[in-house]
Parts: sequence; structure tokens; C-alpha cells
Amino acid sequence: MTSKIIAERHHATFEGIRQQDGEGNEFWNARQLAVVLEYSQYRHFLPVLERAKEACQNSGQSVENHFEDVLTMVEIGSGAKREISDVRLSRYACYLIVQNGDPSKPVIANGQTYFAMQTRRQELADDEKFARLSEDEKRLAIRNELAEHNKHLAAAAQQAGVETPLDYAIFQDHGYRGLYGGLTAKDIHARKGLKKSHKILDHMGSTELAANLFRATQTEEKLKRDHVHGKQQANQTHNEVGKKVRQTIQELGGEMPEDLPTPEVSIKQIENTKKKLERKNT
Repeated sequence: MTSKIIAERHHATFEGIRQQDGEGNEFWNARQLAVVLEYSQYRHFLPVLERAKEACQNSGQSVENHFEDVLTMVEIGSGAKREISDVRLSRYACYLIVQNGDPSKPVIANGQTYFAMQTRRQELADDEKFARLSEDEKRLAIRNELAEHNKHLAAAAQQAGVETPLDYAIFQDHGYRGLYGGLTAKDIHARKGLKKSHKILDHMGSTELAANLFRATQTEEKLKRDHVHGKQQANQTHNEVGKKVRQTIQELGGEMPEDLPTPEVSIKQIENTKKKLERKNT
């Protein structure tokens, strides 16, 4: 079956049961989706729903924002109706359900292909928007994303046994040493000629920030996936991921992170300038 046919068929079935609330927010009902995905009984669909919720939580998203328990009115004959339990789903929830469904079902397999194509299309659209940003705008966008992912990384590290602020500083140093060819955070700070109060991440260009974002996201995933336990193993994992990112940059012929230029303007200065312009325009 061609990608075009898969897209057309799944779009028709999936979008056909899409609903909107009074505020224009789109949603899907789990019981309707279960029928579309060819589950003979709703109880057979419930394990898939639970796996999707777990995947949502593991991705750092709020389950409540994507899976809302509701009551749905259904006809029971002779015009009578009664309320039954249902789940109101976001588009992301539907995606996770399809990804966690039984791939032996053609409708699930086609759905997985459909969502993969839709996701890639969105990525390309996002890439195009990102490419139009200035260097300062790119730095600000990646720095904000990195700040968010560092929270998830800290949580994953804590779960692995990295508990105190000193533990976390050592853990972070292992990641930097892997990515920067043995340089510690203190070494990088000195190499960039920064003051003691300056934050390293605020004095990186978009390419260097992107390398650190990849280090952070991949370390978080690996800590969770490999069920890493203990400070030493967590530190080693962070170091290994940093080395792997460095190796990838090298293989692609890229410039090593420590050799990339330090921007003259910090991200803090970019943020202050942006706030002044916003105040001026209001």
C-alpha cells in the first residue's frame, strides 16, 4: 500500500471521529477510537490505553492534559440513554495509542505509518520556521528548550541516585567532559573568558547549544531506558553520551564544541533587549 493511500485512508477514519468542544478545542473519544481501530470490545482496548498513558508520562508530558476521564451518553434502546465511562483524548494521545497498539492489525500498522508521516511533515515545517530565525533568535529558542530539558535530566538523574547539589555538579561535569574532550565546566568557563557570575550556556552559539541539547536529551532517555542506578553509573552514562555526541560531530566533519566561537552578546542580554522592545511596542 502506498504512502498516499495510507494517508488518505487513515486521515478519513481518524479525522472522521474528531470532535470539538465549545471553545474550539479538538478531541477524540476513546470508545469511538477503539471501534475505528477494530477492537471488538472496549476492555481489550484498555491495556493499549494504559500503555499510551505510561508513554505520555515517560515523555515528560502531563497525562491529565492528554487523557481526561469523562462520562459519555449512549443509547441503550427504546430511546433511553445512560452514562458510561470514557476518555477524552488529545491528538497526541491518539498518536501514542496507535504507536502502542497491535501492529498485526492493518489499521494499526497503517495508522503508525500515517502518524510517522504527519510527524515528519511537522518537523520539516518546524525546521523551515527555525531556519528563518536570526542567530540570536535561534540561540534563545534552543537555550529555552535546553533549560526545560535540563529539568527532565535532573529528575532522571535524581531517580538514578544523583541526589545532592554536589552530586549533580559532578554528574554534569561528566557530561561536559565527554562532549568537550575532557574539559570540565570550569575549564570551559575559563576557555570562554567568562566572569565567575556568568553561566556557560548563556555564552554559546546555536550550534554549541544544539550539541548540548542533544547530550541532555539522549542522557535522560538512556538513564530511563537502561534503568541506571547509582551515582557512578549515572556519571558514566552521561560521560559516554557526551563522547558519542562528540564522535558524531567529528564524523560529520563539524567543529568541536570547545573550538566554536563565543558570541559577543549573551543570551541574558538578548532577553533584556527583547523585553525592552516588547514594552516599547505595548
